[in-house]
Formats: sequence, structure tokens, C-alpha cells
Amino acid sequence: MPCYRCDTVQTDPIRGASSWQRAVIADRLILVCPLCQQTHDWLADLDRCAACDSTRLVRRLGETSCQECQHVGSGAPAAAPVVVPQDRQP
Repeated sequence: MPCYRCDTVQTDPIRGASSWQRAVIADRLILVCPLCQQTHDWLADLDRCAACDSTRLVRRLGETSCQECQHVGSGAPAAAPVVVPQDRQP
């Protein structure tokens, strides 16, 4: 899956944790490359938990869940939602 902003494809890390970030936009799992994390305000694009307003959402088995409060359900879209093109949707 490529970065949602620049289409760079993720490569396997040499050793250790990946510097790529996973997030949810428009109830879809997306990846953010390290360069876009540094150069764009990507956090403003993310969906937020309807219960606690956290952006730490994950998608599993067709459900969105919050890693902060464990709320399960659709996240609230960002103020100005980013449209993820159909050809980049997981």
C-alpha cells in the first residue's frame, strides 16, 4: 500500500520498527511515509474517535477501533476530509 499523499511504496525496514505511520481517513486504513510526516500536516487529515477525539484509530476486519479508549465504530471525519482515490483504497 503506498503513502496516501505521495504514492511512495513502503519498503521493508532494514531492522527494527518501520518509520511509516498507519492511520484512518474516511474509514479507510492509510499509510504515511516518513517524508510526508515531516513536510505535511497529515494529522489534521485523520479521522478522530467519536468517543474520545483521538486520532489513534485502526481498521480491523471492517471495523474502526480506537487504541486510546477501545471505542468501536466509525470515526468522525476531519474538518476537511481528504478523498482517497479509488485506485489507492485497500
